Parts: sequence; structure tokens; C-alpha cells
Amino acid sequence: MKNDDILVLIRHRLDQAEESLKDAKVLLDGDRSSRSIINRSYYAMFYAVLALLQKIGKVPRKHSGAISLFDTEFVFKGLFSKELSKDLHDIFNLRQVSDYQLIDHVTSKDAETTLKRAAGFVEAVSKYLIP
Repeated sequence: MKNDDILVLIRHRLDQAEESLKDAKVLLDGDRSSRSIINRSYYAMFYAVLALLQKIGKVPRKHSGAISLFDTEFVFKGLFSKELSKDLHDIFNLRQVSDYQLIDHVTSKDAETTLKRAAGFVEAVSKYLIP
């Protein structure tokens, strides 16, 4: 794949990340469901990770694969902090709970905190990819 094509894909993923953050903010401001806010916040992070992985030519099939590659290719090599890895893991797990488990309930405070952490994650990735 040509370098220009890779840059287009990276930009597309970062645009998806920003769009998901905006969607989450609209949901939060509209007092909509915490589950939806967490979902959009997580997907913002996921798209940012896909942008990073596109840069190194590794595209996983599963979310867990993307998270694992983020850790091995970027966190363990010191390019991103362990705190950002923790944010990604925590929010992935929270999304799993809020989307698939019927018993656990996520709060509006969970949603608000998740959106803030996701925004910080996307900002860090964007600064790395587009200095």
C-alpha cells in the first residue's frame, strides 16, 4: 500500500474517532443513555487505535486484538503511557458490561468520566500521528 493511501486511512480513522466523541458529547448534553455515551466514547478510542495500527501496517480482526497490539506496539515500547492503556482497557470492559450485561447499570457519572478519558486518549493519539 502506498504511503499516501495509508495517510488517507489514518485520517479517516481519526475523523471517525472525532465524530464518535462529538456524538458522545451530544448524547451527554442531551441527558441521553449512559450506555450510548460509553459506547460512542469507546468507539472513539477504538478508531484512534486503528489509526495507529494502520501506520504500522497491522490491522486486527477483533477489538481485543487491537487493544493487545496497542499495548505491545506502543505502550510497551514507551510511545504511550501505561495510563492510556489502562483507560483503553477500562473503557473496553465498561462498554462490554453496559452493552452486553443486563444486570449491571452504568451511571451518568460513569458516562461523563468515560467521555473525558476517551477525549484525552484520542487527543494523545492524534498528536502522535499528526504532530
